[in-house]
Amino acid sequence: MLQHRCCSGSAESGVVAKPLAHGASLTHRAVLAIAIPVMLSNLSTPLTGVVATAVVGRLPGPAAIGAVAAGSLIFDFVFWGFGFLRMGTTGLTAQALGARDPEELRATLGRALLAALLAGTSLILLQWPIRAVSFALLGAGAQVEQLARQYFDVRIWAAPATLANYALLGWFIGLGRTDLGLIVQLVLNLTNMALAILCVLGLRWGVPGVALATVIAEYGATGIGCLLAARQLRALGGAWSLPRLLAPARLKRVLAVNLDIMIRSLALITVFVWFTASGARQADTTLAGNAVLMHLVAVSVFFLDGLAFAAESLVGQAVGAAHRAGLTQAVRITTAWAAGVACTASLVIAVYGAVLIDTLTVDASVRQAAYSYLPWAAGVPLVGVWAFQLDGIFIGATRAADMRNAMLLALAIFLAGWWLLRPFGNHGLWAALYVSYLARLGTLLWYYPRLVQAVGT
Repeated sequence: MLQHRCCSGSAESGVVAKPLAHGASLTHRAVLAIAIPVMLSNLSTPLTGVVATAVVGRLPGPAAIGAVAAGSLIFDFVFWGFGFLRMGTTGLTAQALGARDPEELRATLGRALLAALLAGTSLILLQWPIRAVSFALLGAGAQVEQLARQYFDVRIWAAPATLANYALLGWFIGLGRTDLGLIVQLVLNLTNMALAILCVLGLRWGVPGVALATVIAEYGATGIGCLLAARQLRALGGAWSLPRLLAPARLKRVLAVNLDIMIRSLALITVFVWFTASGARQADTTLAGNAVLMHLVAVSVFFLDGLAFAAESLVGQAVGAAHRAGLTQAVRITTAWAAGVACTASLVIAVYGAVLIDTLTVDASVRQAAYSYLPWAAGVPLVGVWAFQLDGIFIGATRAADMRNAMLLALAIFLAGWWLLRPFGNHGLWAALYVSYLARLGTLLWYYPRLVQAVGT
């Protein structure tokens, strides 16, 4: 059986996660110790956007709010493609911990941070073509685009730190130390909010001030994350080895895993971009109503992510230890908790959804549109939870090629479902979203027996 513990040492030795051990049972408390900090961390993230919007909302005219929203959207898409720095690092780290290989734990972090530095620097060097293409596709008004360009020109300099934070978060999750990830995220978000208020309301730097606040906060969080990682490394033991860090076979594996996760992520975001674009083609009120409902869905996903991340860490450790029974126990317990959270989330959306919609928008037509499709949103946690959990299981096992193939097939099934369901309007669009979740579930379940069989005994 599995065991996961987070043990406290002295100030000199640091606090270090213990790898899984054969013959010990995985406890519910151990699962929640990983999941709850992720949930708390996720809840702090939307507050940053709320504060930024409130701050720039005090500037004259609506252009400032639109500029920050447009600029943030660009960076969301740019950085989404580098999500492998979080997911790939988590699986590889957890497996190294399960294999009790401190040298590889150190090397995994080193490779991830090196990749983040190279990718972030490349984004800075390529900022001119990225900016040109982004704003050509965005098609914003002249005043909004002018301010959004100012935002872009400042925030792009945060790229190395942003990607380094992805790598650090992935490493902490792989160790099962999501509490450390929570510290980094709180430093990032609280610093960002405080500096946004200072730069915009205090120093009167406008939209560029919001971007500068993010840049400083990202680098500050990276510094804290590196200090926490250094403490973990001292407790884990081992030493840096350049030959180990740059070992061709290990680099090849990392690149293969990351490329497959990138392709999978791009296929996944295509589903949601298609969903948004399809809603926009129906009517402005339909688009807005869907957006309000997706905010409710996103909050439920914040909680479900905690259990998916727990699955990543615990499954990865079981795979690293070649312990099949531990793998199945980790899957069973994390999924049971995820199902309970999903039921609760769906119930809350169903019962309080109308109140939440009224809180998010004052427009009567948008409210009515959201009311009409609220049952669809309430069902998403129940339908999607199984795909979220399987994602976590496959990430922990670093079965990235299976994830890539499954998501590409799921995307094709979603598009076919969308085409067939078009006559039903927005109800058909929501049904197609359900098809995407069920397709992800079905395709990953097809590969799941191979994953289990590949893990020890």
